[in-house]
Order: sequence, then structure tokens, then C-alpha cells
Amino acid sequence: MNLAIHGRPFADSARHAIQSFFDELAQRQYAVQITEPFQEVLRQAGISHPFAERVFADRKDLFEADFLLSLGGDGTLLESVTYVGERQVPIAGVNFGRLGFLATIAPGKLQDTLNALQAGQFSFDDRVLVHVDSDKAGDRPDVFEGVNFGLNDFTISKTQSSSMIVVHAYLDGKFLNSYWADGLVISTPTGSTGYCLSVGGPVVMPHSGNFIVAPMCPHNLNVRPLVINDAGVLSVTVESRSKNFMVALDTRSRVVDESVRFTVKKEAFVARLVRMPGDNFLDTLRSKLNWGLDARN
Repeated sequence: MNLAIHGRPFADSARHAIQSFFDELAQRQYAVQITEPFQEVLRQAGISHPFAERVFADRKDLFEADFLLSLGGDGTLLESVTYVGERQVPIAGVNFGRLGFLATIAPGKLQDTLNALQAGQFSFDDRVLVHVDSDKAGDRPDVFEGVNFGLNDFTISKTQSSSMIVVHAYLDGKFLNSYWADGLVISTPTGSTGYCLSVGGPVVMPHSGNFIVAPMCPHNLNVRPLVINDAGVLSVTVESRSKNFMVALDTRSRVVDESVRFTVKKEAFVARLVRMPGDNFLDTLRSKLNWGLDARN
């Protein structure tokens, strides 16, 4: 089995589990390739393994992996999607982080996970990605350096703490609204439990075929989050007193000037997540959001 692995810096408490995991991979003689940033994390943490020379920098360098294992939290899995891209290599998220909406495999089940992957005892959970193009007076600046897709959301926000920005939004070429706000979140169903939820957006089922448009701290309180069909195309321009604003695509952010315009639509490919038996979205919702927990019951 060919495995790609990505991760982030981890707590000392996770060191033993990660070392045991790499010992298991070596014993099973799997072909393993590790992302360059995570290889450096492993080196600094003193994790020994025989795969130090097998690294890759981006999805173009990724070998013919059967799976990519994401060792971390949800942020790590979002980064893992960028290492896979249009190749749609299935991603299994192991939760060494905190919340774990996406990375749902417990660290203590790493060996069981390898057995399940080897035996085909899993299912695929394909998630829609958001695609973002940028435009500036006829030019097409590559704001996100060729990685212009994300699993959770595309966000626009102000860069100063003192003044709002105005986001002019158009849906399929028709004027939607001018949002006087701290910013705007354009979220996939997967991202509905992330930043979008914190600004008052709804929780949306993962395969509902929608995007959510949710303003951050809108000046007009009657402007509410809007759910749209993901077949639509959103276009946005921004006015800002500082003449610039911040955009973010999942974990990657940039500051751009207000002459840059953005177009947002559904990506042509998906993020293929691995789901273990017994793992489902509704159970995750109840567990992570503490639904139904009350001192009275």
C-alpha cells in the first residue's frame, strides 16, 4: 500500500503514538511519502523512521498514493486537501487536534485504521470544494498561487480594526447585495460548522448542494445569511477606506488592494474523505456541538 502523510507540529503527549505509528509503517513495509513541512516537524521532534528521503512539496510531486493520512486537527486536513487537489487521493483524518469535525479517527485507532484501509473496510465521503478566481483590470493575478480551491470557505475581511468594508455581491451576474460589514464568508456545506457557524450561519448537511453567504458583523442587522445553490456563480468587489482588504481560502490568507475582484464557484473536482464504519455526520454534530447535553438529563 502506498501512503502519503501530512501533519503539523504536535504536543509532546502525542509523540509516543506518532513514533509507534511510523514503527508500524516500517514493519509493514509500506511505501511512504511525507510532506516537506511535516518531515521537518518529525526531525525536530526526534521521530525516527526510514522514510526521510521520500518527501514531496506539492501535489505535482505526490507519488501514486492509495491514501493520504492527515495527522492533526481539521486545519491539518484542510492543508492536506491542497496536497491532493484534482488527483482526489482519499484522505483519512487522524485527530491529534481539538474539535475534529473532519479528522474523526482517534489516535489510538491508527493500527486499526491501517488494517481497515488494507482490507477495504471503509467508505468514501466526497465533499464539494469552492473555487476562487481573481481579476484586476483585465489581468488575472494569481492571489492563491495556483491553489485556488478550498474545502471550508472563502472569506473577505477588513484589515483595519476601526472601519467596515463594503462587499458588493452578484449572483449569476445579477446584483445580490452590498454588505456593509467586517467581511463576508462564502462557505461550502463542510465549512458550515466552521467560521460560517461562528458568524451566525446555519449548519448544512454535507451533500446538500449549497453554498452559504454569511456576513461578518453586518451594519444592517436585517441582512441575514443566505443559502444558494452551488451551481451559481458569485462575483464580489470591495470598497475599503484603507484601499485594501484580506482574503482567505481555508488556512491561506492574503492582503489585496480593492481593485482586485473575485469570482467564486464550485470546483470541478472534490475532496474525497475516508470514513470508517460507524462514523457519520449526525453523530459528529451531536458530539462536537454538545447537542442534547443538559444537567437535567
